[in-house]
Amino acid sequence: MSARALEMYRSVPRYLAARALSARLPSLGAVSAAPLRLVDRPDPRPPGPGWGTVRPRLAGICGSDLATVTGRSSFYFSPLVSLPFVPGHEVVGTLQDDLEDLPAGTRVVLDPVLSCLVRGVAPCAGCAAGQPGRCDRVTVGHICPGLQTGYCADTGGGWSRAFVAHRSQLHPVPDDLDDKRAVLVEPLACAVRAALRTLAESGDRVLVVGAGAVGLLTVLALREFTTAGQVLVVAKHRHQAELAARFGASEIVTPKEALGGVRRATRAIRLDPDWGPPYLLGGVDVAIDCAGTSASLETALRTTRAGGRVVLAGLPATGTSVDLTPLWYRELTLAGTYASGHARVNGHREREFVLAMDLARRAPLDAVLSAVYPLEQWRDALDTALGAGRLGAVKVAFDLTGWGKR
Repeated sequence: MSARALEMYRSVPRYLAARALSARLPSLGAVSAAPLRLVDRPDPRPPGPGWGTVRPRLAGICGSDLATVTGRSSFYFSPLVSLPFVPGHEVVGTLQDDLEDLPAGTRVVLDPVLSCLVRGVAPCAGCAAGQPGRCDRVTVGHICPGLQTGYCADTGGGWSRAFVAHRSQLHPVPDDLDDKRAVLVEPLACAVRAALRTLAESGDRVLVVGAGAVGLLTVLALREFTTAGQVLVVAKHRHQAELAARFGASEIVTPKEALGGVRRATRAIRLDPDWGPPYLLGGVDVAIDCAGTSASLETALRTTRAGGRVVLAGLPATGTSVDLTPLWYRELTLAGTYASGHARVNGHREREFVLAMDLARRAPLDAVLSAVYPLEQWRDALDTALGAGRLGAVKVAFDLTGWGKR
């Protein structure tokens, strides 16, 4: 059988054209210039035992997808993908085959990392420790290179009528969790990991820079899984501020007000260099950069107290340039957070994906999925996702069932 899919193919001229256009604000034309095409391609074949075919129902558009499509993603990733690939790693779908303990017809969500177990190789140190996001084997094994489903030529991805996945990647969806919430489980699992990577202790002041999907879900996870005190959120748009408050933010400030808001909350001292932006002596205990821009990381570094921690949760855009003097002078700890794995919560070792599934059932997520589009309207969908903040949207998804926006 063949499957309709949105495919990213190798074209350096189109990729560079998309990158050039995406540098404009707003990035008009970047989607049209991107090396993307809607094609009929054969269903991907399960590469071995333990694999099954999944028909997507909803597939989200992630910030990393947008960075890849518009040429803003770093070439660091080029050896970690295999072209042509079908994007889409935030997926709820229907399993087509009986797969070990999962019968055909089961609704599933995808944990997208293509780890050692998936690739059929001996576990590396990261996988053996229950941290598949740190896998050192994402370019070997019996499938093509690909750090995740959605970046691997052999697996397919969520922006299609079919992809293949290993049993270890699939989680059954409870009957009381509808598709619009289930499609948020994967980004919510990443947010749970980001919150736990802060190592926030009781009463710590935390700054979340950026209130798109990553930032908002991170605020939710901070309140659920840490004992942080004040949570200050930098939000650019009104609807983002409203959701941040609903998810537990103590105070919301605009990007221009960020330094002043932190100064007031922490009674820090503001200093103004002869050249460059101001900074604080004192500040929050932890800052989380959820936007991945030079400005957002600069804000995080310049508002964190000496000895504090800065966590990178948003994918850094290519060309990010930041003065790292605060990192050195204030003895800050800079930590990354990627995908999901296992963590210790309340004295128990838990899988972050499972924690996210449970949270998705209880949290006030109804306003997060803002728009759905059929695959045929992919340009409109990607343009909406790129302009989500100014358009009043948070998460945009493709509807593969036929009931989406027409």
